[in-house]
Amino acid sequence: MKRAKLLWIDLEMTGLDPIKDRILEIAAIATDMELNEIARFEAVVKVSESLMKERMIGDFWDKNHASRDALIAQNKTGQPIKEVEKSLLDFLGQYFGEEIYLAGNSIHQDRKFIEREMPELNQKLHYRMLDVSAWKIYFENALNKKYIKPENHRALSDIEGSIGELKWYLTFIK
Repeated sequence: MKRAKLLWIDLEMTGLDPIKDRILEIAAIATDMELNEIARFEAVVKVSESLMKERMIGDFWDKNHASRDALIAQNKTGQPIKEVEKSLLDFLGQYFGEEIYLAGNSIHQDRKFIEREMPELNQKLHYRMLDVSAWKIYFENALNKKYIKPENHRALSDIEGSIGELKWYLTFIK
């Protein structure tokens, strides 16, 4: 079996504050360095309803009410974060060797939540990360080229969009 090198992760959270907010949904796609998919992982994290009501408010959630409503509805099927972390660690054991590079869009923000809520996963991840948003900054500002990525604010579709975005950037340098 071919070993994966990139662990594409996207988290959907109650908000962006890693202290006050919590992970609601996690998806991962394992790829090789040529961005070929090897495997996928998805999980729903059980979060208290009171926290969701308290934190999932404001302009962002008003504009993305369909995503908010879907995340709230699926919460009943969620698992505790430690169970989700264990399942994700099993996934890593199956598809990855020693070096696991975290990849995604603005992945540093997701990493803050991983550090806080999934410390065992965090220990497995390499300190280097592949952040597609760095490519975005360069292409938009230096080359005046813009990739339009669908923003569904659902973990799996957001990862698929990020991989597609990096593939698009790479067409300019191959």
